[in-house]
Amino acid sequence: MNRPLVSHPNENILLSGWRRTAFLITLVLVSIFSQIDRVLPFILGESIKLDLGLNDTQLGLLTGVAFSVCYSLASLPLARIADKGWAKQVLVLCLLLWSAMTVLGGLAFGFVLLAFSRFGVALGEAGGTPASHAMIVDRIPAAFRGRAIGLFAMGIPLGTMIGFALGGWISDHLGWRYAFIGAGVLGLLVVLLVLLFTKGNYGMLRSRANDEGFLVSAKKMFSKPSFVWLFIVANLLGFASAPFYTFTAPFLIRTHGLTVSEVGLSFGLLQGLMGILGTLLGGRWFDRAVKRGSTKLMNPPAVALIIAAVSTMVGLFAPSSFMAIALFVPAMFAFAFLLPFAFGSGHMAAGPGKEALATGIFMMGAGMLSAAISPLLVGMISDAASTEPGGNGLRIGMLVVPLFCVFSSVGCFIASDKLSVCLKIGMNKKKD
Repeated sequence: MNRPLVSHPNENILLSGWRRTAFLITLVLVSIFSQIDRVLPFILGESIKLDLGLNDTQLGLLTGVAFSVCYSLASLPLARIADKGWAKQVLVLCLLLWSAMTVLGGLAFGFVLLAFSRFGVALGEAGGTPASHAMIVDRIPAAFRGRAIGLFAMGIPLGTMIGFALGGWISDHLGWRYAFIGAGVLGLLVVLLVLLFTKGNYGMLRSRANDEGFLVSAKKMFSKPSFVWLFIVANLLGFASAPFYTFTAPFLIRTHGLTVSEVGLSFGLLQGLMGILGTLLGGRWFDRAVKRGSTKLMNPPAVALIIAAVSTMVGLFAPSSFMAIALFVPAMFAFAFLLPFAFGSGHMAAGPGKEALATGIFMMGAGMLSAAISPLLVGMISDAASTEPGGNGLRIGMLVVPLFCVFSSVGCFIASDKLSVCLKIGMNKKKD
């Protein structure tokens, strides 16, 4: 028997037709600009390094600790505020902040000021995803929710593709600073779309579960083994994905002699296309799995991550840039494919009224530990493996990526089993 979908507390506020389309397009644009501002240091890393005289360890600090620690610490309180009925306000203020700080990054003339700007971007972006997820839960019917989360997540590959391709071109022709300034200014304009197409109050009529204190809600979530293992998966995946996005462009430039523009167009375009395919297919697959009552929700991304681990390992030792980029494609797909499954399953495990908090907890775990540590770790390994100044030890450092793809896959299989038990218990309670 199929497990029924959770009903919405107030069907009258659900969107349909052009209003739902405009609402989702607006949130996708928010997601796109969030990702552009986040990935610009990845494609521009080599240019920034040469201009400011940085080393790989400092580059890892900029893209890892400087961003992820602040991102993680801010995500939980902002998520809790969003769950309390202030999702739209959180989103608008966060969008304003991260766009302004991106502009500041383009004006930086040293490591300290650039690191400070990344702290500001992280603080703003910490509230973007939890607030957007809360708004989606408020306005999108349950049967379409996995696809809606997938559409929102599609902003990640689209933003990566645009950031890599356009950012690389701007860097080669105008300089890396103009890429930061342009992205920040355009992000400020998106605020107007948010104000226009996300009218109304959010969260006011949702479950009273969000009346609980933060610690009580978090304790209940972590009392469920399914939620604990989904949290572990978020951490493990960060150890694979963060260094993949941070150092693939420098790896291709140093190892295969590509220019910034060539990397932006080739790797960036493929990353965008595979990310779009992964998030859309993942969202639709997740919705269908929930509809038919599947109790192994995390198995499909687990298989995708195994394939990604093998192909990435081979790609790091490929003799040509074409082969290397082609072999990185499964990882691009797998990281995106996982997102609708992870967030959708996490929302189910957390319970109604706690969706933004669940998203914030996942983001905190992935950001505080994996995304903060892994780029720094890879940068340190790269510097240590370089036998001479200016040497290339990135191939050794980036072996962290396939290793943690395997760990993430194992975590997905375990989370799937734990979630199966949780869903069966929930079904039995409803029958009683």
